[in-house]
Amino acid sequence: MRGYFGIGVQGISKAYNLGAVLRTAHAFGASFAFTVDAFHRKEQVNRTDTSRSDTHLPFYEWDTVGELVLPKNCALVGVELTEDSIDLPSFRHPRNCAYILGPEMGSLSDDVVERCEHVVKIPTKFCINVSLAAALTLYDRTLSLGGYPERPVRPGGPDMKGWAPKTGRYNCEISD
Repeated sequence: MRGYFGIGVQGISKAYNLGAVLRTAHAFGASFAFTVDAFHRKEQVNRTDTSRSDTHLPFYEWDTVGELVLPKNCALVGVELTEDSIDLPSFRHPRNCAYILGPEMGSLSDDVVERCEHVVKIPTKFCINVSLAAALTLYDRTLSLGGYPERPVRPGGPDMKGWAPKTGRYNCEISD
């Protein structure tokens, strides 16, 4: 899979949730992570970020939305449960993007939503935990851009004979 992604949270206050988001970002191969307007106790983040993601990927902390700086050609994708959001299973993830999620007890600010190229939602009946939402978003990205074969029609796993994970295609051999 080519491209890169980052993930961040606006207004996060619980260090355990931030730690879980950072650990998930590291596990899925994020290029960077960030917070905007966060207020948490840094010393508690490592209790859930057991991978010590800060030693593996850049972590940025911005006080305001106006300070948020992303790489050139990096789309900002908001993850927010609204009527106008795109259902995550129907969304084509940009190759280069940064995902931003809202705080534990609230929503993304209007300033952030205005900066987003896309706003997606996880199709649930109500809001879920921010760290779970981060994991589901990154898992969906992995499924849709990771070069995996189509799911089989029957229950169970695919017949992987001939599957080339590096190319994301089946090797087709022509026999006489």
